[in-house]
Amino acid sequence: MMIENITEEFDTAQILSYASREKRAWGDLFFNEQNPAHYDANHAHLSVLPADPDEVIDEVIQFYREKAITPRFYLHNVEALAPFIEKLTARGFGYEEFDHAVQLWNGQLANAPHDDRVSIERVGSHNFAEAMEVECSIAEFGGREVREKAFQLEFANPAYDYYLLSVNGMAVSTACTFKAGSHIRLENVATRKEWRGQGLIGILIRHMQEEVALQGYKQFWVYPINEQVEKVYKRYHFDTVGRLRMAHAFLGGKSIKEIHAGN
Repeated sequence: MMIENITEEFDTAQILSYASREKRAWGDLFFNEQNPAHYDANHAHLSVLPADPDEVIDEVIQFYREKAITPRFYLHNVEALAPFIEKLTARGFGYEEFDHAVQLWNGQLANAPHDDRVSIERVGSHNFAEAMEVECSIAEFGGREVREKAFQLEFANPAYDYYLLSVNGMAVSTACTFKAGSHIRLENVATRKEWRGQGLIGILIRHMQEEVALQGYKQFWVYPINEQVEKVYKRYHFDTVGRLRMAHAFLGGKSIKEIHAGN
């Protein structure tokens, strides 16, 4: 299966875990009116150049504004959509592109030293509140307004397995795996700001690699948000096997790059 197809399978399944969808001839409309600031849950997905770009743009603007949600597009197959993108920018949409690495675990365990202070466990009802506090503290995830609602939906969905790393009993890091078909993906890797740079993520990722191997999955994927993170995952034996180009067009609010930067 091609990387593009695997990515589409993952992305669609994941979005539907926290959003509703209305299908159109030109693409999809995803929405969650209870969490309107969650970009992934509220966007039009488009990968094929529509016959009438202005008609599609008008429809998307009206659809989201009627729900009091900022109109936005996630665009794939960017090269083929150049005329559509020109229309979007001419009509006042902000625009940004991403060149995403796609990484695949090569089967070797991350080289992470043992630390007697550290404990790792799956997130359940007994430690849900602690894990949520870690998630909501991460500015790069959009903050409490976005993550509190999204985390509750993800936790309740059996496709997700969340893990919590604690140091001397203090909740410090979270991460999850998301399953779609025969594939599994590493998601939402997060560490409280004051605990970063201490190698804790390596310990957590090694634990999750062991778990994935025990579950029998042959392919363990991760999609780093930037080159710096890509280099980190390479140290933990995720090899870069491809790249994907996508774009985000938005009629208000922050860019995704601003959110990832913690702004």
